[in-house]
Amino acid sequence: MKNKIAQPVLKWAGGKRQLLPEIKKLIPNGFRTYYEPFLGGGAVLFFLQPRHAIVNDNNAELINMYIVIRDNVDELIQDLKKHHNESDYFYKIRELDRTSKYNDLNPIQKASRLIYLNKTCYNGLFRVNKNGEFNAPFGRYKNPNIVNEIVLRAVSNYLNENHVEFLNVDFEQAVTGSRRTSFIYFDPPYYPISDSSNFTGYTLDGFTKDDQIRLKNLCDMLNNRGVRWLLSNSSSPFIIDLYRDYHIDYVIANRKINSNVDGRGEVKEVLIRNYEVEADR
Repeated sequence: MKNKIAQPVLKWAGGKRQLLPEIKKLIPNGFRTYYEPFLGGGAVLFFLQPRHAIVNDNNAELINMYIVIRDNVDELIQDLKKHHNESDYFYKIRELDRTSKYNDLNPIQKASRLIYLNKTCYNGLFRVNKNGEFNAPFGRYKNPNIVNEIVLRAVSNYLNENHVEFLNVDFEQAVTGSRRTSFIYFDPPYYPISDSSNFTGYTLDGFTKDDQIRLKNLCDMLNNRGVRWLLSNSSSPFIIDLYRDYHIDYVIANRKINSNVDGRGEVKEVLIRNYEVEADR
């Protein structure tokens, strides 16, 4: 039985919660191991709640948070309770990764800091500068839910009751063990429709056009091996042309996070797959 309370802990740019009804229609039957090389907020993982999963993200802080939720949820909840929704305190905590004090934090304190900053920063956006330092400003929310104990415990229970392996490697390496009985969901940083819509800033090295091409080549290799995959991305002409040999479904998402106000609101995105849905039902 799925635990509906197990859901994303963080607000994440490009999160898939609102697209779950469309994604659900395209999930194939009969897979044994679920792979997600770009985990992010984990909306699809917590929606599917597979018994066997191998998930990955290039953001080491994010992966540390999930491991702490799995292994030390009680200590994490206690540490979260120490935080204050105050501007001076926020910037004091934010500045830690600019000093050697960050290295003195243990994994629980690092996970607590990440959740706190995500809940209290402007727009709930995890964003780092070129030096890898968190740089989103204080959000000035009246009553942010910093300690969502019910959700944290539900996520911890799911991770402990099932076999979910966490990786912090390149996306190609994250799917090396996949086979015909696997299903992979790719949710990479989207290729920008315009310069203002590029949200590759959640990892220090970003995600380039060459990375998009490398991902497409990986999808081709997986397709040749008979591994089923579903991929989400922007509906840019570059992406449409790149995956022209596969099934492409257009969906509408309501994006609230964009550096340009004109880029917010309803946005056309794509879900791309290498299998027939009808054949799997």
